[in-house]
Amino acid sequence: MKKLLMIIPLVILLCFTFSCQKQVEEGLTEEKAKAITDQVLKIWNEGDLAKADELYGPEYVRHHPTPSVNASLDDLKNMVISLRTSFPDCTFTFDDIVVKGDKIVTFATFSGTNTGPLDDLPATGKKVRVSGVYIYYIVNGKIAEEWTFFNLLDYYQQLGYTLTPPEPPEKN
Repeated sequence: MKKLLMIIPLVILLCFTFSCQKQVEEGLTEEKAKAITDQVLKIWNEGDLAKADELYGPEYVRHHPTPSVNASLDDLKNMVISLRTSFPDCTFTFDDIVVKGDKIVTFATFSGTNTGPLDDLPATGKKVRVSGVYIYYIVNGKIAEEWTFFNLLDYYQQLGYTLTPPEPPEKN
């Protein structure tokens, strides 16, 4: 009986200890992340906008180095069309993919030849190759939010544009 009385508090303590442990949430698997990133590449490389409706959530938000590009799924589709018009041979590759919880981080490379107008700028005929980072936040299997980081100055310099600093103010 004494042994039983000694074991009962130990069992209660163990039960309490295990019940108080934080439950680990299951994140994305590498296979699921690969399936999502393969679909992203099809959208950008093939212009398959129907996949965008399947892949992106209804409240999708994009954060982009150019503030005017931060927007909705419709704006993303327009950006795909615009980019593929400016760079018909455009290719995105994901050089590395890292999965952490509900986020996918990709190290990407964009390349293409500028043979069509780029926003309000004429085509330059020049090739570009720019690397960047894309972070996708996944909710219920769909992309809910995206952050895009790449060097815009490098991009425009490869197209032949230069950065002209502003004139200093006149001294009185």
